[in-house]
Amino acid sequence: MNDKHGLLSAPINLTLRKMTVPMVFGLFAIIMFNVVDTFFISLLGTEALAAVSFTFPITFAVNSITLGLGVGIAALVARLLGQGDHQDAARVSSHGLILAVFMVMAVGWLGAATINPVFSALGASDNLLPLIHDYMQVWYLTIPLLVVPMAGNAAIRATGDTKTPAKIMMVSGLINGALDPLLIFGLGPFPELGVQGAAIASAVSWAGALMAALSILIRRERLLMPPQWSKLATDVRQILKIGMPAGMTNALNPAAGAILMMMLASQGTESVAAYGAAQRIEAILLIVMMAMTSSLTPLMSQNFGAQYHQRAFQALFSAMRFAILFQFAVYLSLWPFIDLIADVFSDDVRVQQEIAHYLMVVPASYGLQGTLMLLVGGLNAMKRSLHSFACNLVRLFVFLVPCAWLGGMVNGTHGLFAGIAIANLLAGIMAYLYALVLRRQMLASSLPA
Repeated sequence: MNDKHGLLSAPINLTLRKMTVPMVFGLFAIIMFNVVDTFFISLLGTEALAAVSFTFPITFAVNSITLGLGVGIAALVARLLGQGDHQDAARVSSHGLILAVFMVMAVGWLGAATINPVFSALGASDNLLPLIHDYMQVWYLTIPLLVVPMAGNAAIRATGDTKTPAKIMMVSGLINGALDPLLIFGLGPFPELGVQGAAIASAVSWAGALMAALSILIRRERLLMPPQWSKLATDVRQILKIGMPAGMTNALNPAAGAILMMMLASQGTESVAAYGAAQRIEAILLIVMMAMTSSLTPLMSQNFGAQYHQRAFQALFSAMRFAILFQFAVYLSLWPFIDLIADVFSDDVRVQQEIAHYLMVVPASYGLQGTLMLLVGGLNAMKRSLHSFACNLVRLFVFLVPCAWLGGMVNGTHGLFAGIAIANLLAGIMAYLYALVLRRQMLASSLPA
């Protein structure tokens, strides 16, 4: 059995650290340049920032399709590699990429034709719709460029290699960050395109990532091959069995985000702009959890494929304990910089105040939110994507939306933010208890008779 990256034999904590650290740098590059996007767009004014903030739930929903398919591809490829079957892993990877490209193309075409009615339904005012249209028209038509690097990087991570996907993300982020000010403000020979320039910069960076991911998959990992039409339908069904629930799990987040956005819209444009900026900051604060979840899934998948169930659960609980301790430390270290961070993202006093309050309240709950994120990754590795969907459904629509609504009714925007924090705490406790039950059940069923 080939264990090139030590997923089946190296010490758990060491393996998680070696896989997570490169992913942190890769995700940090992408997130930082998204933050740079937000910063440059904020210089265009509160309306431009609010317009792009309205796009977050929709762009995340579309990306959730690719993320979900990537989870399905990675889980199956990692299991096959854990079993020592590289040829089947290459076939599944290839068929998964074909599926992802065609699905996202269809969604992109539909989205481009429905920009105004969709964003009007989300509560965008008439003066924001032209800005939203400028941004989303480019985004929808170019999103297929992002599919291959997103799904392809998932396949690369399934081998245990997180350094290469991280490098691809970093280079893509650098391209995006360099082009943003040039295209948004029309510096030098470039045209001044405003928010549309940010979308074009993203598209160019996606194209670069696409070429890099294809090169690695074909030349080094040998995880791409010509389609085997006789097995395409079977592989697609297997990928969708894991990928569709995983995609719906991801899609629940922007669905709940859209509901929160509508709640905030009733509080004013400033509240929407503040929430959009806070979401970008939140991504940085949760970056280690996102990286560890991306690393945990292939680690657990390969060990389940090799029938090392005890080792797989050891990795899950080690990651959960780390999440609680690490995110508490992050929260404490954030406090001295809250006002400074808020000032960076807006010169509007009301927006600054709302950003600052969000950062004082919600990050306190990130440790337990991290346990749920890790559980979702673990459930996908167990091929229990419907369970991960159910867990996220409970977090968002049993805890998050009701708590946020009640908080908003009691104390406006500040109460809504407190409701988000309470919901994260409740969901994290639920996740840890459920993981204990799963471990007991799976280890008992795997014992010899």
